[in-house]
Amino acid sequence: MKLEEARRAFVDEWGKLGAAWGINRTMAQIHALLLAHAGPMDTDAIMDRLIISRGNANMNLRALMDWGLVTKTTRPGVRREFYEAEKDVWKMARAIAAQRRRRELEPLMRVLEAASAVEPGSDDAVEVREFRKTMKEIQGFGTKAGRIFDLIQKLDQTSFLTRLMGLLRAS
Repeated sequence: MKLEEARRAFVDEWGKLGAAWGINRTMAQIHALLLAHAGPMDTDAIMDRLIISRGNANMNLRALMDWGLVTKTTRPGVRREFYEAEKDVWKMARAIAAQRRRRELEPLMRVLEAASAVEPGSDDAVEVREFRKTMKEIQGFGTKAGRIFDLIQKLDQTSFLTRLMGLLRAS
């Protein structure tokens, strides 16, 4: 497989993976494109490679910067802005974990907390008891997921994997 063919396959697959994880497919493809290149790329090059509009490219590049996965750079004497992906996989995992926790886990945990406090009516005590039990079980799982996110943020890769294996054995 030639380099460009391999890059295209990677970009396509990363885009599918991102979409499966609930991330905009184009955002994932831009991230993959930047990961697959040795140096920074400008918006025009990204647009040309992915056949997307400037607005789409700019919106998704901003989102990738918000996630901490891409940085913007400039070059002396060049007016264009260039973008480069974080290529340290552990730093990338930390950035993704922090965003997933903030955007997904924390809002869910707030809803579960409120839902667990549902009050029974006169005819639905059994339903309410079962509902509370289910909400508490999901909260327990969410708390464990939160601990994993915390470990990702605090530890280096080797320490994290050692602790994760310990958590999995203890379960």
